[in-house]
Amino acid sequence: QVQLVESGGGLVQPGGSLTLSCAASGRTFSNAAMGWFRQAPGKEREFVAAINWSGEYKYYPDSVKGRFTISRDNAMNTVYLQLNSLRPADTAVYYCAARDVSYISIRRNDYGYWGQGTQVTVSS
Repeated sequence: QVQLVESGGGLVQPGGSLTLSCAASGRTFSNAAMGWFRQAPGKEREFVAAINWSGEYKYYPDSVKGRFTISRDNAMNTVYLQLNSLRPADTAVYYCAARDVSYISIRRNDYGYWGQGTQVTVSS
């Protein structure tokens, strides 16, 4: 059974940092693109970051570019999301997702595997 399990969420003050982790089990994703999405209350799930199978290519929307960094460790079957300079608008449940192909996508429907999500709350 394929599982993606996120961890690392929590409560942080504006300007603070968090590192989210996503551990995959049940199969290897070392040859698959991975992504992070987030969903705030009452809003649609939105794309946050994506990384190709090797880690060479990454993509971010303008809303997080320069503040968030996605990375991966294929030996550990794990993908990370470093969140810096956090803002209250970043408050959401953050989801890890995986594709069956090696190249990245920003489209939610292109990801076939999802984690259960981890809550990130940015508040003073």
